[in-house]
Amino acid sequence: MIKHSSPISGIDAHGDLVVTAGYDNRVILWDAVTRTAVAEARHDHLANQCRFSASGRIVVTSSSDYSARLWSVPDLRLITVLTDHKDDVEMTVLSPDETRVATASRDHVARVYDLDGRLLHRLEGHQADVLSVEWVRGGAELVTTSDDGTVRRWNPETGALLSTVDLGDIETDTVAVLGPDSFALGNDEGELILIDPRGTRRHQVHDAGIKRLAWDADHRILLSSSYDRTVRLWQLDPGADPVHLLTSEVPADVWLRSCAKLDDTRWVFGTFGSGYAVFDRKDGSWDLTGVEPTPGLNAVALTTDGRYTVGDSGTVKRDGKVVAELGSCCNFVTQVGSTVVGGGQLGTVFDAAAGTAVHQHRSPLNCAAVHSSRTGDALIVGTYTGEVLVLRDDTGTGLQLAATHRIHDNAIKGIAVQGDVLFSVCATGAAAWHALPSMEPIAVDEQAHARIANGAAALPDGRFASVGRDLTLRIWSASGEQQAAVPTPHRNSIKCVAVDPLTGVVATGGYHGRVAVYDPETASWVADLRPTVAGISSLAPAGAPGRFLASSYDGRVYEIDADTSGHSKR
Repeated sequence: MIKHSSPISGIDAHGDLVVTAGYDNRVILWDAVTRTAVAEARHDHLANQCRFSASGRIVVTSSSDYSARLWSVPDLRLITVLTDHKDDVEMTVLSPDETRVATASRDHVARVYDLDGRLLHRLEGHQADVLSVEWVRGGAELVTTSDDGTVRRWNPETGALLSTVDLGDIETDTVAVLGPDSFALGNDEGELILIDPRGTRRHQVHDAGIKRLAWDADHRILLSSSYDRTVRLWQLDPGADPVHLLTSEVPADVWLRSCAKLDDTRWVFGTFGSGYAVFDRKDGSWDLTGVEPTPGLNAVALTTDGRYTVGDSGTVKRDGKVVAELGSCCNFVTQVGSTVVGGGQLGTVFDAAAGTAVHQHRSPLNCAAVHSSRTGDALIVGTYTGEVLVLRDDTGTGLQLAATHRIHDNAIKGIAVQGDVLFSVCATGAAAWHALPSMEPIAVDEQAHARIANGAAALPDGRFASVGRDLTLRIWSASGEQQAAVPTPHRNSIKCVAVDPLTGVVATGGYHGRVAVYDPETASWVADLRPTVAGISSLAPAGAPGRFLASSYDGRVYEIDADTSGHSKR
């Protein structure tokens, strides 16, 4: 039976067909009437997005294997592979006449190809990751959006830049083409930005970042989906402000990264499960028929109570046995005092062993660390909206929110604590140092990484380590100076980093299943292996010298042993 085994990142619809792209590398074509899969294809790495051509005869897909691919419908036979990208491809779209293909990549470049895969133009000018691309004016122009906060229009015939609209430093993940000269964009501040010949207008419509917009041209209805866990519908008439029509709370299994119009009233969404969800605007209802939990793991931690894991389904396991169901995708698990906590897409901090909510935040949660002091332990949680949450148990009745601090302008991807210093890295590539418990700034490096920074860890000698999409391991002092920038063996984005407190060796894990271990003392890589073809989601010290636990999107935990025989004893 064909189905996804990891979250569905991309989705599109055409007639009675739906296509999905998943983090299991799969591209699946579905019969929308029966909700059954009819064909399957695969990328060599995460499949990020998918799109039908205007006729429905071709599907184009975007992947973290640095390629875009064209497939025939309905058999999903490979037609063409589009190469030249130097980083993940985030979006691919066919021109209305189906003669050209445009791609958006995290290497800061958009590209135009013909259907044979011949590169026609590199559209260079963005200063950060290019996240979306759309054809406008019947294929006469292209529009791109980027993490650099600009919207750019291009001539696809010549590759020339036609215009640039600067929206400031706020990231715009999504664009909807409303007409030849009219666009809607959503940014990480929850703003709906409307651009037309009259100018640029901003409307605050969500409490967290807007991840996807979808346009129903027949009814002039715009759908916005946000990390505030709502979907909202807006009437957009020419020359008028958006009129709110409906707000729907989103089921826990729905991933708001992608959506598409299915028919007159229904929209399809990706999920963290095995199939897609359907939303009907007539009554605000959701249909998740056939969506089953997927086994992928996002975090592992060795605690005094055993080995804990949690993942896309929200199932918490201790030493392989289920102890709680948290109800949705979770990104971290860690121990603070005698309590094991977890959190993720719902924005809820959970007691992971009991399955009970401790605190509710307004956006998803990414990571956590613990600060220990004479007054007790504090849990510090990094969020998608740039805040850290500080939770303490000062009364003996359980963890409670003690403070919230905005320390980054974008999603916090990793945090670590050493002594009284908090080290954090951000989706912008920035790194910051703060004193604990006061949270007074110590230092900030806005360009710590050349790409998105994904993980942070503390070394036992008081320093910190960070990794990211720039394939570099960086070592930092506690006061903010970069002491080493170490090229890694990784060929694809590095997802996570951990330090063995017994030896100080640093393990790095990548989206392509690779684990490489570095010894700062000898300045050498002491291990380089690929235990799985699936991605490594997290790393944790395993309690023995040079040993780590690596959780994977394939649902397994791997033990990694590094050769530390040449390392001096600590």
